[in-house]
Amino acid sequence: MKTAEEILDFAIQKEQEASNFYNDLANRSELKNIKEVFLGFAKEEQGHKAKLERVKSGKLLLEAEKKIADLQIGDHLVEIELDATIGYQEALIVAMKAEKEAYKLYNSLAEATNNAGLKEILLGLAQEEAKHKLRFEIEYDDMILLEN
Repeated sequence: MKTAEEILDFAIQKEQEASNFYNDLANRSELKNIKEVFLGFAKEEQGHKAKLERVKSGKLLLEAEKKIADLQIGDHLVEIELDATIGYQEALIVAMKAEKEAYKLYNSLAEATNNAGLKEILLGLAQEEAKHKLRFEIEYDDMILLEN
C-alpha cells in the first residue's frame, strides 16, 4: 500500500470488519444489555467507515485527538476462543484485544505514509480505537475485577 487511496480503502475495509465483529459478538450474547453494548460498537465502527469514505471523497478532514489513556488491562489477559455463546467477561477480553490490534494497525499505517494529511487521519483513527479499548477496560474493571 503506497497511495493514500489504497490506505483509506484498507482502513475502510478494516472498519467494516470491526463492525461485523461486534455484530457477531452481539449475536452470540444471550443477555439483552450486552447485545446492545456490542451493537452500539458495531454502529460506531460503521460511523468510522463513513468518516473514512467522506475523507476519501474529499468531503471531510480528520484531525488526531489527544492521546488516550491505556489501562493495559486487556494486554495481560489470555486469548479467548469465540464459540456459539460467549459470556460478558470473555466478550470484553476479545473486544479489548481487537481494539488494541486496530490501534496498532492505524499507527503502523500512519508510520508508513509520507502524506501528512493522511498520517493525521490515521493517527486520529488510532486514538478512536484507543478510546474504545479504554471503554472496554473500564467496563472490565468495573464489572469483572471489582466483583472478584
